[in-house]
Amino acid sequence: MSEFDALLGKLLEQKPELSRSDVEEKIKQKKEKIGAGYLTDQGALFLIAADLGVMLEQPAKVEIGIKDLHVGTKEVTLDTRVLSISPSKQFSRKDGTMFFLRTMTVYDADSSTSVKLWDEKANLPIINELKPGDLVKIVKAYVKSDLNGTPTLNIGSGSDIQIINKQTNIPSLESITRDVSSLKENERDIVVSGKIDGNISTMEYTNSQGQPQKALRLRLKGSDGSFVRVVLWGKDEASLPKMIPPNAKVRLLGVKTKVGNQGIELHGNDATVIQIEGKKEIEPVVGRIISIAKSESGNNLVLIVDKNRNVFKIFDQSNIIDSYTENEIIELMPSKVIGSSVTLDKDSFARKTESEKIPSLSEVRTKISDIKSDNEYCVEAIILKEPQRRQVQTKSGETISLSEMFVEDDSGQMWVKGWRNLARLIDKCSLGEIISITGVNAKNGLEGRVELFLTQFSSIKKKN
Repeated sequence: MSEFDALLGKLLEQKPELSRSDVEEKIKQKKEKIGAGYLTDQGALFLIAADLGVMLEQPAKVEIGIKDLHVGTKEVTLDTRVLSISPSKQFSRKDGTMFFLRTMTVYDADSSTSVKLWDEKANLPIINELKPGDLVKIVKAYVKSDLNGTPTLNIGSGSDIQIINKQTNIPSLESITRDVSSLKENERDIVVSGKIDGNISTMEYTNSQGQPQKALRLRLKGSDGSFVRVVLWGKDEASLPKMIPPNAKVRLLGVKTKVGNQGIELHGNDATVIQIEGKKEIEPVVGRIISIAKSESGNNLVLIVDKNRNVFKIFDQSNIIDSYTENEIIELMPSKVIGSSVTLDKDSFARKTESEKIPSLSEVRTKISDIKSDNEYCVEAIILKEPQRRQVQTKSGETISLSEMFVEDDSGQMWVKGWRNLARLIDKCSLGEIISITGVNAKNGLEGRVELFLTQFSSIKKKN
């Protein structure tokens, strides 16, 4: 008789109202709920027994795999690789005493799991030495259930973690890294790679404990040209190099997939590891000014193009570019460069320079027929319909302005729209005028067609 059959028999003895087929159906449902690849039939049986109030006992194995874990097991010893480690955090118990907790994600050849390190184990010197991909032995851990019912390893006073160096069948990080174009729904603890597509921005939010937090938002492009939106909760720009070039290579360790409004997204947390191509020291940025706009606070919002036809958005917080004009070539020493976003502050400088290799605005314009959603463009077109302004009511009940005009070039036609204060740029245009629009964003409109939307960096120039 197998170990599974023996345990099943013990359960049926204590629950005679159940048949073997009843339990097998419950096992199937439990595995579907937890997700493929995380439970064996035997592990699911232990969870079902716990749901039914039945305690099943099993002699602890000296060494097992992550797939074999089930709630209630003690003194678990197994070999794993480190995927990611969160910072150590301090919490308060109901009685007012404080404790430390740190979460580490590990994996083996079959599965992955979270490891919770409690109190003094959260600040072990060895934990600070660990790097993603390191091979570690977890010694005498115990298994509890997390909020989703998934078995989780716990490292307490009687447990230990050891760095080991031996032959293993646990795959390396390189071998489990996947391109973002291959993502599927409901995946977790995965390693993905891609290229930066656009900017990296920071947003603020309040966590479940009511504490203010930050998150990084970015977009990764896959090898097939598709892109995936990424949100890394609990991360800020401190985790990034000071200078990240456009189209930089990125690898994220310890993320999961979720389905958003526009398809699959990647979500990470403060334990997610960001490996990104970049430099610790800032280098000059040289480019031709193709547009200068003003923010609502009066600061310069400048677009420049470099010799590789990369368009950069310059956030000029100290108005350093006040003395420069469009079409001039400038050299900037910024305070920060993240993708195509460049920040100038009081410690930055700019100077005029010369270069024959940097393209002009006319050379970076795109034909309307070549425009694709979720990219930014510069276009030249003629206005076919008189611009119109109307008031639109949002779902929240707010009424906002929208101006729109229909334009074409010799390759196609497209709507151009400006919301709120950007509507004024379109209001100044007239039927039959030829215009140059710089820094406009292409998105799918309400009817699914691609439309052009003005941004804070946009400018519209009329041709003579």
